Amino acid sequence: MTVHPSLQNHADAWTHSIEAIAELVQPLVEGEWNRRTPCPGWSVRDIVSHVIGMETEMLGDPRPIHSLPRDLYHVRSEFARYMEVQVDVRRHHTAPEMTSELEYILIRRARQLRNENRSPDRLIRAPLGAEQTLEAAYRERAFDVWVHEQDLRAALGVPGNLDSPGAHVARDVLLEALPKVVAKDAGAPASSAVVFDVTGPVEFLRTVRVDAEGRGSIDGAPSLGPAVTLATDWETYVRLACGRVRAADAADRIKVEGDERLAWAILDNFAVTPR
Repeated sequence: MTVHPSLQNHADAWTHSIEAIAELVQPLVEGEWNRRTPCPGWSVRDIVSHVIGMETEMLGDPRPIHSLPRDLYHVRSEFARYMEVQVDVRRHHTAPEMTSELEYILIRRARQLRNENRSPDRLIRAPLGAEQTLEAAYRERAFDVWVHEQDLRAALGVPGNLDSPGAHVARDVLLEALPKVVAKDAGAPASSAVVFDVTGPVEFLRTVRVDAEGRGSIDGAPSLGPAVTLATDWETYVRLACGRVRAADAADRIKVEGDERLAWAILDNFAVTPR
């Protein structure tokens, strides 16, 4: 591999997850591609179409010219419309077409990774005409494919890889969003602290502290007098943070200590992914 050291972990995590996705869908018969997944509005075929589409964009391929139907209830923003194009254009593809295109993309992307010589801070194309650094793009792809691997596993009844390299990338991505969730979205009071205690294959204890000006920060030190302590398992944490389940529907897997009103304000704003 010639990937820059700061990109290598994300490249490895991406490879692990996308190969798992390919293995999961290879034996599926036609009807299984239509199974619903926890990702709102998307079937197994749609998840794989999204993954294929995003990887073609990483390769620099042109986006398809395609008009979306008007009755897609889950498409509620420009970002969602952007993502849906790569999905909708493949909605009538057969199982062999899907697995063949996924295999071809895997080959092309693996070659791209082997030959990668761009700097991590190189700006590349991002959704909606924006730009992002190459490192941010690698991280985003590692996160995205792991989350969608879990969507597929849930739909197909094949649990696994909750502690894979992609899971640790997901942990870091989701933890970065917590200060905003607690301080801004949930409106935690100034000079307060909220503790998150997560157990399971990926376990951690993190404290979000809100300073006197209402700004949030996160660290790994426990708080002696938190306003709230939220405890759950890693799988539930991911499903909540990625909008795959509502807090009210997962209440039996969440333990709350402290200010119940603040706790539920946090849980009601817990989903941080665009999809």
